[in-house]
Amino acid sequence: MNYGISLLPDCRPEVRSAPEYFADVLRLAELGDELGFSHIKMTEHYLHAAGGYCPSPLAFLSAVAARTQRIRLLTGGIQASFHHPIQIAAEASQVDVMSGGRLDVGFARAFLPYEFDAFGVSMDESIVRFRTTVDSVVRLWTQENVTENTPYYRYENANSFPASVQRPHPPVWICAIMSESSFRWAGEQGYNLLVTASPQPETFKHVNGLVSAYREEFEKHHGHTGRTPQTAMVVPLVLADTDEEAMESAQPYLQEYIDVWKEAAESVLTVDSPDYKGYSQALSKSVEAGGKGAGGNGIIGSPETAARRVDEMQNALGMDTILWQVDFGGQPYAMMERTLRLFAEKTRPMLG
Repeated sequence: MNYGISLLPDCRPEVRSAPEYFADVLRLAELGDELGFSHIKMTEHYLHAAGGYCPSPLAFLSAVAARTQRIRLLTGGIQASFHHPIQIAAEASQVDVMSGGRLDVGFARAFLPYEFDAFGVSMDESIVRFRTTVDSVVRLWTQENVTENTPYYRYENANSFPASVQRPHPPVWICAIMSESSFRWAGEQGYNLLVTASPQPETFKHVNGLVSAYREEFEKHHGHTGRTPQTAMVVPLVLADTDEEAMESAQPYLQEYIDVWKEAAESVLTVDSPDYKGYSQALSKSVEAGGKGAGGNGIIGSPETAARRVDEMQNALGMDTILWQVDFGGQPYAMMERTLRLFAEKTRPMLG
């Protein structure tokens, strides 16, 4: 079982400025490396406090690579529909080279309408465009003289430079939220699975069904290769010595998280796209649940509470990696550091 760090800046400048935020999370990356966390993940967003501080996860991870030795670098993910595959393949390979082969490349389909509008991309074509782009990136990594002729881009006899250190290519992760077809496609293609879901007992059956569909497709198409499907789940985390102290310290940052994502979610409410059925309701419910603290979308409590909750999740879902989201709401470095140290020094030894 691996435990990593997930980052997604979701605070307004008056809460924490971009220079403050990045100074904090770069220090946090060094701490995560020191404490033996497996991954550090950064997500791509634009134009808004909901993630918009980081339009380039690869730029952030290249800075992390220069400061760390062991921790793996994960994009969580690159919004493939907004990029050309030659650009993604080459820039990712460069970071893989600069990090000595520590890059994992996660891809996300994007879901915020204002981002699609800004890039002039139709939400109605996002599934096909996303999958086409991801597969094209993998071909550029693994084949020579690649030719593509799609509705979105065309090129002939392209070779991606530089070559990645990891062969045949850096591990690929697909971010999936609620569509069973996304889970099945990731398994069919043989990619790893990155899940964002509530770690609550009432949701375990539903999430387990989606993850089982992924594993079923992976085994069907790739079981003969000896490869095993890899799954990771993002879970918000705040730890303190007691449940009460953790909840009290987390509350203002939970409120900031709620306010920022509610504002972003408003743009989804009017979406009428066949590629995003049910997204507005699901996002609204997720934001509301996040405000309920230990009963919401994350784990907020003592090291002992965290150990119990992790055991519950693992018994139900059997994830290979849990990525702790520790920056929600613009938390200061001291608070994030306390959470990581308590988990590493007290919670992790309690876990099997």
